[in-house]
Amino acid sequence: MLGMIGMIGGLVLLIWLTMRGMNLLIVAPLSALFVALMNGLPLFPQLAEKGAANFLTGYMEGFSGFIMSWYLMFLAGAIFGKVMEDSGAADAVSKWIVDKLGMKQAVLAVVAACAVLTYGGVSLFVVAFSVYPMAVSLFKEADLPRRFIPAALAFGSTTFTMTSAGSPEIQNWIPIEFLGTSPLAGWEVSLIVAVFMMVFGYWWLRKMIRKAVSNGEHFIERESDHREDRDELPHPFLSLIPLLVVLFVSFGFHDSLGTSALIIALSGGVIATYLFNRRYFRNFGNAVSEGTLGAIVAIANTAAVVGFGGVVKTTPAFATAVDAITSIPGSPLIGGAVAVGIIAGLTGSSSGGQAIALPLLAPHYLDMGVNAEALHRTVAISSGSLDSLPHGGYTVTTIRSIAGETHKDAYPAMGAMTVIVPLVGAALAVILFSLGLGI
Repeated sequence: MLGMIGMIGGLVLLIWLTMRGMNLLIVAPLSALFVALMNGLPLFPQLAEKGAANFLTGYMEGFSGFIMSWYLMFLAGAIFGKVMEDSGAADAVSKWIVDKLGMKQAVLAVVAACAVLTYGGVSLFVVAFSVYPMAVSLFKEADLPRRFIPAALAFGSTTFTMTSAGSPEIQNWIPIEFLGTSPLAGWEVSLIVAVFMMVFGYWWLRKMIRKAVSNGEHFIERESDHREDRDELPHPFLSLIPLLVVLFVSFGFHDSLGTSALIIALSGGVIATYLFNRRYFRNFGNAVSEGTLGAIVAIANTAAVVGFGGVVKTTPAFATAVDAITSIPGSPLIGGAVAVGIIAGLTGSSSGGQAIALPLLAPHYLDMGVNAEALHRTVAISSGSLDSLPHGGYTVTTIRSIAGETHKDAYPAMGAMTVIVPLVGAALAVILFSLGLGI
């Protein structure tokens, strides 16, 4: 019981300190230390029996293991996003979408731009950085409260696109390694759920914004909003080619390389961006450098919380919780969705949650005869829910570093879009698979 209190208390502490504005690289190990102490784990390997669990090893194995597995993908994705931004290709795609939808559809334009870039393989963090300047301009033009910008960015990036069938984002590719599936696993159900999340989430977001406007909220300009406007942008269709390269290459090399195909695909996107739009670059070398730094920040924030999860999973309380979750009566898909969602919540990362949960859960459920494609799609969608609690790496980066907002102002709407909407989507996926659709 004390260990369970420590595990839950550590998560609460992590969320509370994050909401207070503290750095994840500090609060994640502090919260993990609380979990370790409450569970009686030795602090250092020298104080533990040989091979026994301890705080330092558990945290650093989680932290470094995540970086070892996914750094090159984060790096390639961040550089791809930055060269798309520096060449003006991301702006060209975004402005083309705005032109088609109209300035009055500010929220829809932001969501659509994020969706296109995300499904094209651009890193989630980079999508937020790339689309944010356009979002500011659109929200200013429409006089909408800027505190809803993080919700619009996150909704377009991390819900109906990130975990959908065919997405080149790693959240759709991690299950492949453990389940022997493909990126298109459960595509029929995925399509229905994606459309549902898109319609429901957009309706809800618009409703929240309209309520805020009716209460007298409006756009408040900042000095940092001003930026240099480009005189010339590449053609939007040429700008779409690198996104298509990422999609086609990732699928073309999937059978032979698995998840590593993403590294080649994203690198191919970088090369395609340079070849088709090289005359529009401001500074290609600087874009690569900024992408590298962005990748380090993004993966460090994520790995810091995965390290917290690494300590949690070594505790007896975690083993008890996993046993309880996997014993949930009814469809095994429910247990899989709940388990991955909770572990993603503990780690504050959808990819980190999958990386921790699936090695433990996949053999158990596959031995039970669970359909691998149904499990793939269910856990992918579920992983994109509780990962967006206030302490999540993407949440903190988007609200604070990109939008310059506070959790108090921006998180209620962002949490609704990135936690509640995907949870409902995961429940819908379980129902549809249970009815036999896509199996």
